[in-house]
Amino acid sequence: MYKLKIGRTSLVIWLLMMFSPFLFAETDQGRDEFSSVQVESMLAKADSYRIGEASSKVVTNIQVFKGGQLESQDRFHVYTRPERKSLVVFKGVGEEGQKMLMLQDNYWLLMPRSRRPIRITPMQRLLGEASIGDIATLTWSQDYQGKFEASEVLKDKQTYKLQLEAKTKGASYQKITLWLDGESHFPIQAELYLKSGKLAKVAHFVPGFRGEELFVEEMVLVDSIKATTKTRVHYESSTAHQLPEKFYNPAYLSRQSKMEL
Repeated sequence: MYKLKIGRTSLVIWLLMMFSPFLFAETDQGRDEFSSVQVESMLAKADSYRIGEASSKVVTNIQVFKGGQLESQDRFHVYTRPERKSLVVFKGVGEEGQKMLMLQDNYWLLMPRSRRPIRITPMQRLLGEASIGDIATLTWSQDYQGKFEASEVLKDKQTYKLQLEAKTKGASYQKITLWLDGESHFPIQAELYLKSGKLAKVAHFVPGFRGEELFVEEMVLVDSIKATTKTRVHYESSTAHQLPEKFYNPAYLSRQSKMEL
């Protein structure tokens, strides 16, 4: 009977050919090529650390530091509902009655001595580098189209680097480069770009725990030009809260300058 003789080198080549589909599949997986559906799932998970309950009240404290020194600070009560609705109530001294309202792609500023809601953009500043769009209910998974770019080590963590393009008019930024933890998909860092393509600021996300649940406790915004200027957005508390639908109406709010929220 004829016997096939295979040398050691030939045997290795033959084994590589036989198992190459598995080897290359593992290599592709190591490169972390993700589909759009997988990326959307990652973004939804990242959103869950930031937003929490669909309808909630978030007490937010914003501090502005320059050269490491506290320059100013303010407090806000942020009420959220599904379908991209947010009401920001100013709680600082001398700001009683001032509010900002977000209804999907529309934004209004309501002043206590005026019954006329003022149209604004999501880039309207609250304090320092923090704008209304930064603390309203804009979601990465719904307001942006995400695409996987690379796996990178950032801040000593293995992360997934994603590119996000705005798909809603009310999105604060046209483009976002976002890094998520490779295991938990917790947000690590984000570069926030304006419609002009200019880098506006960089956001760093600080983890915390409520009970055993991981969440974004702080967001630190760093000016793209003045790196010594930092805005610390601290989420003091977040509780489930169903604010009545009437409060998400600019005409109603303009008539309620003395209401307490």
